[in-house]
Amino acid sequence: MTDPERTVTNPRQDRVHLTHYHFGHTAIFSARVDQRCSWCAYIPSSYERDGDRAYPLAVVLHGTERDVLGYRDQFAAWGEENDCIVLSPLLPAGIPGQRDLHNYHWVRYKGIRFDHILLGIVDEARDLYRVDGDRFLLHGFSGGGHFTHRFLYLHPRRLLGASIGAPGVVTLLDPDRPWWVGIGGVEHEFGQGVDIEAVRQVPVQMVVGDQDLDEWEITLDPGDSMWQEGINDTGRTRPERLRSLRDSFAGHGAAPRFDLVEGAVHDGFQVLEPVKEFFGEVLAAHRKNPEEAA
Repeated sequence: MTDPERTVTNPRQDRVHLTHYHFGHTAIFSARVDQRCSWCAYIPSSYERDGDRAYPLAVVLHGTERDVLGYRDQFAAWGEENDCIVLSPLLPAGIPGQRDLHNYHWVRYKGIRFDHILLGIVDEARDLYRVDGDRFLLHGFSGGGHFTHRFLYLHPRRLLGASIGAPGVVTLLDPDRPWWVGIGGVEHEFGQGVDIEAVRQVPVQMVVGDQDLDEWEITLDPGDSMWQEGINDTGRTRPERLRSLRDSFAGHGAAPRFDLVEGAVHDGFQVLEPVKEFFGEVLAAHRKNPEEAA
């Protein structure tokens, strides 16, 4: 399993044979860290096979529907305009059981560390392409929003910025509540604590549609395998729950950007414009002063 905290020096490009299918809108490749998973990417046209320029990396993670190509393609023009590699991982449903739709939402599920799988996919991209550093932008919507904020708690030093889109169930930045209602007991679950100071240093966006009001999928009951006491106490709807998450960040001195998108329902593509704007601002700050952004 890939060490999630290792620093990789990009190898010489001639160590890997890159084909036509590794550039532009790439093919879908199985992930070397776990071949049940896969990834595709968009590589900007300015990328030269034999060049020496390094590119930032933006990871866009699907929701429960797993529209991996859709998210890659939605960010392709943005990646072209911002000279940024866009990586779109696929964490399939049905791992480990055929009915497991929500596996990666919880980061650790039935012994599988989906955070390690994502980091392994990122390291694979860094071995193939000239990626600038080991930190990356991460956006996820719905199920991807579940994963993104929990990943942020565990790996803040790997992120340039995190965009949390409309998770149905939130884990508050609250050490007095048990994992996954809060972050209490994370050491027992993951063998590491949450560095709240490091989390506070990561630029964070929270984004949701103002018409994202359906409750049927996000209200857990005691018969649900992921139910815990207090899991529904953060609000009835996704906007309410995301505001609760924002307030828990603010309670620890963080100041996440909060975007409520007018007219948007629970549709990840409808909230992408503010996400692209946020990513652009984070990249601009990083390029202006990469040491300070680090």
